[in-house]
Amino acid sequence: MFDQLEQINHRPKPFEVYTAKELWTDDHISSQMLSHHLNGDNDLASRKSAFIDRSVDWIISKFKIDVSSSVADFGCGPGLYTEGLARTNGAITGIDFSKKSIEYARNKAKQAQLDIDYLNQDYLDFDTEKRFDLIIMIYCDYCVLNPRQRQILLHKFKSQLTPNGSILLDVSSINAFNSKVERATYGLNFMDHFWSSEKYYGFLNSYKYGEEKVTLDKYTIIEKGRTREIFNWLQHFDKESIRCEFAKSGLRIEEFLANAAGDEFDPGGNEFAVIAKVNKEF
Repeated sequence: MFDQLEQINHRPKPFEVYTAKELWTDDHISSQMLSHHLNGDNDLASRKSAFIDRSVDWIISKFKIDVSSSVADFGCGPGLYTEGLARTNGAITGIDFSKKSIEYARNKAKQAQLDIDYLNQDYLDFDTEKRFDLIIMIYCDYCVLNPRQRQILLHKFKSQLTPNGSILLDVSSINAFNSKVERATYGLNFMDHFWSSEKYYGFLNSYKYGEEKVTLDKYTIIEKGRTREIFNWLQHFDKESIRCEFAKSGLRIEEFLANAAGDEFDPGGNEFAVIAKVNKEF
């Protein structure tokens, strides 16, 4: 028991372990994630419905999305953004790791008679001959990736953009990092059976890494026949750090915003959005 408690409370190095596959491919957990995605009254997995509607309208207007446009949504989930964008009759592509989310999105698009190209795969492995006028990645998805994965993704974005194409993504801010509190808690069927339909004990250990500006929520799920660990990492940025990271991949940030709905940048906000293009001088 002592050794198990030691492991539960073990503090890993930043991004030492990556367990995204567990979240998106486990049948029970992915079903729970889809349920949260589709609940437009909370923002546990996606933005609230009212925000998404406002965001889609702003994206269409800001980037002049129309029938001649091509757009890719990396981490599209059940199609909450792609469906709205597809109503412009543009060429819309959605990529997501979750089979359940993609199946839901495909069925919804079919019912709405919308032509959306949905791909069920890890966007880090996504490759295509298509070129996009706009690439979006929304709900701070970029921040869950480690530095090497983020560079892979940015190089991918650069290669898949049209000459004047744009990137829109949002990130968690240093303000959010500063407000994070280290803690340890546990409970029977922790998070109301989110992690399993069977009886389990769930442990949450939250850590902060000051130098790296990274946080971790480490979940240990103990069932009668197995023990699992899920690591939710989150990188936090300020303007300078995200600008430097993009520049290393030959991308230039053109605009900072409060969010992906186009609100004015808020220095006190817990997140912010960026619009970037390929640096032609790179």
